[in-house]
Amino acid sequence: MRFVLIALCFVLFPAAAFAQTDEIQVYDGHLADPGVFNLTLHSNYIAKGGKTPAFPGALVANHSFNGVPEWAYGVTDWFEAGLYLPLYSDTPAHGFGLNGFKLRALFAEPDAAQKTFVYGVNFEFSYNSRHWDTNRYTSEIRPIIGWHLGQWDLIFNPILDNDWSSVGSLDFAPASRVAYNFTPAFALAVEEYDDFGPIRKFLPSSQQGHQVFLVGDYTGKELEAEFGVGFGLNDASDDLTLKLILSRDLN
Repeated sequence: MRFVLIALCFVLFPAAAFAQTDEIQVYDGHLADPGVFNLTLHSNYIAKGGKTPAFPGALVANHSFNGVPEWAYGVTDWFEAGLYLPLYSDTPAHGFGLNGFKLRALFAEPDAAQKTFVYGVNFEFSYNSRHWDTNRYTSEIRPIIGWHLGQWDLIFNPILDNDWSSVGSLDFAPASRVAYNFTPAFALAVEEYDDFGPIRKFLPSSQQGHQVFLVGDYTGKELEAEFGVGFGLNDASDDLTLKLILSRDLN
């Protein structure tokens, strides 16, 4: 999968931060059906990114490949449990390495795709390797707010990241998505991922993270696929990132 992303990068951009992430996705409230196991493979390649570690001993973002298998199970029609294992990266300087794991609990309105207004919340709890995060334990609170307006989807995730040091240290890192569904199987979207810093005092604009992705989605009977090309909007963001998400039910 790494080589597919790299090849796509050179095809699309032959000339050619904050930190790596294992998952680049806007949550829309979709849940696995009750009793169904689902596997999603998240992969991203930073073709042109930061060349300085975010902290001493951290992995360098530039030319890094990052990903994780996400194992999910539909517990009820409003609750899905998930496990991200293993988180991994492959970088020129450090080679292949493991970054930890995450537990997830997603609560959302049943049959969200069929509703005009959708809502939910996702909780994640992470155990991190030292080279991945300065904090051994972190968590994420991801509210989900969205509208399905005909062929248009408008989704907003006002994410709060938590390092458990204090309430004021909560980090505001929202994600948003505007998509147009040409058919039930194919959509094009624009997604934005931001990191404004601690809510007690946002970082200066030059130090914030801002990326915009152009995304194509395919939804088939056996496989769902999403491919995106991301562009950094300031010097603190990685200039060029490719993401690929593949998902299918296992039973």
